[in-house]
Amino acid sequence: MNPEKIHAIIKARRIDAFLVSNLKNIQYLTGFTGSSAYALITKDRRFFLTDFRYKEQAEREIKDWDIIIQKGKWIKTIYSLIKKSGIKRLGFEVTVSYVFFEILNKSGAALVPLKNLVERLRKFKTEEEIANIKEAVQRAERAFLNIKHLIRIGVRESEIAKRLDEQLKKAGCRKAPFDIIVASGINSSMPHAKFTEKKIESGDLVIIDWGGESNGYFSDMTRTLLIDGSNLSEKKKIYKIVNAAREKALTTAKEGVKTRDIDRSARDVIKKAGYAKFFGHATGHGVGLDVHEAPSISYLNSERISETMVFTVEPGIYLPGLGGVRIEDMVLIQNGIAITLTSLPRELEIIKQR
Repeated sequence: MNPEKIHAIIKARRIDAFLVSNLKNIQYLTGFTGSSAYALITKDRRFFLTDFRYKEQAEREIKDWDIIIQKGKWIKTIYSLIKKSGIKRLGFEVTVSYVFFEILNKSGAALVPLKNLVERLRKFKTEEEIANIKEAVQRAERAFLNIKHLIRIGVRESEIAKRLDEQLKKAGCRKAPFDIIVASGINSSMPHAKFTEKKIESGDLVIIDWGGESNGYFSDMTRTLLIDGSNLSEKKKIYKIVNAAREKALTTAKEGVKTRDIDRSARDVIKKAGYAKFFGHATGHGVGLDVHEAPSISYLNSERISETMVFTVEPGIYLPGLGGVRIEDMVLIQNGIAITLTSLPRELEIIKQR
């Protein structure tokens, strides 16, 4: 990311500097991947603050910033920079704790709260970011294909989740973006179910929601499979409806379209089929350095889709006592249309008993 954009925003907001404390935002601005840092950006300078543990790492990862290795308390270093730089109006991220705000308020500078300043920039992915996200997708898909044979009668949800996590690490993921969801049978009617010791049974719908990682960037996808058995008609029906809703949302997702209109396009398919009350979450969300970030593909959000945005499309139907279906793809807006980044099949797969 070009920090000059932040300098321009600082001048436009009529502040003297902007203090960044969110580590994901710091990584986005500087490239630093450690776990302890602050960034202070003035109208014409950029200061990066960390401690001795990350001195060598910061020198390797960061370019064109003044690196300060603080000693003692963080706040004293920040106070000193505020004074030396003549900062009278200091912007800060509204996500800081109240305790930190109180301490910062003693700096002598007038504090200006800034909401989602860096996050708004993060919505638009660079070529490097897109490459990392694509690799995170590929790693996740390879991991899934390596454990797919385990999805059968008698295997526990926990075993599938454990083996999938192992395969993600083997694929090169340094960490999973979130706790893997493996939900079978009646558990699958809970959108964010935790995996349990339940064994997969005949006729179960099985939802698997997982993601990959590459250089700090994430992917997120969901597939639902059906175990062969009796009384499958409604399960097949809701799968077909969800898949149609996913396809409708993908064709709607174009540059200039409002996010709520993408959500509505998927929701209308499910509503017309009579299952409106069984789809209660948003249709999608942005993915990048965080697995949930802007834009929100929700009926509550009216922003317009723009080129280089990356987000999920994930409609679902969840029937208590029967089970649920969710199909989640990731898309990139490129040349005005949605390009699907995920490649695993979306058509219903019925796993025969062995």
